[in-house]
Amino acid sequence: MSHVLRLFVENALQAGGQIVLSDNSVHYISKVMRGRIGTIIRLFNGKDGEWQSKIVQIERRQVVLQIEENLRPQTICPDIELAFAPVKRARQEFIVEKATELGVRNMQIVNTKFSNQKPARSERLQTIIIEAAEQTERMDLPSIAEIIDLKDWLSNFPANRVLIFCDESGTETTQVLPTLQKQSGSKFSVLIGPEGGFCEQERELVAQTPGALAVSLGPRILRSDTAALAVLTLVQAVCGDW
Repeated sequence: MSHVLRLFVENALQAGGQIVLSDNSVHYISKVMRGRIGTIIRLFNGKDGEWQSKIVQIERRQVVLQIEENLRPQTICPDIELAFAPVKRARQEFIVEKATELGVRNMQIVNTKFSNQKPARSERLQTIIIEAAEQTERMDLPSIAEIIDLKDWLSNFPANRVLIFCDESGTETTQVLPTLQKQSGSKFSVLIGPEGGFCEQERELVAQTPGALAVSLGPRILRSDTAALAVLTLVQAVCGDW
């Protein structure tokens, strides 16, 4: 089914229903994907599973889809959260795209002392999330919360989660893989800092947070987007749904 066009919609999905698409979706279906009457499109909304539909009407400004049958039941990704400081826009968008592809359930943008970039526009990040979910057969969409100060995020950190703190300083850290292997079955939050790293006060705040584990990602200092990709891959491989 991978060659069949797949779209995220906000409408409820049920057999026999119809959905009217407009705006960018019409251009994408008719001009980019060359959709025609009878073209099959798979739909998902993050709640009702995945459904097969077909185009029954196509006009300049709208496309009407007839929902036919359920293809897959709804599933949800493992309880993995990524918290990251804003970096340059292109790298920030990369983080959000790859976190979605890798199956992160929630994302949180955190402000740190050495953060020197603004968060990307929420509308742009949401578009990236939707496109990544469509392309990777993901059934749900991760949430992404507005920026919050790191100290405020840590002060409300749940007691039933493990916080994987990617500490580039390399002091008082453990190797990430053995650490994860001891934590199988846990709910995870991964914390990635800005390009300037964390200040000493922030490291102390993390160390005082219940469930926090400072890990090293190796002998080289990784960029924030590289670090996020690396640690999320390990978390999914060891403790996630891989």
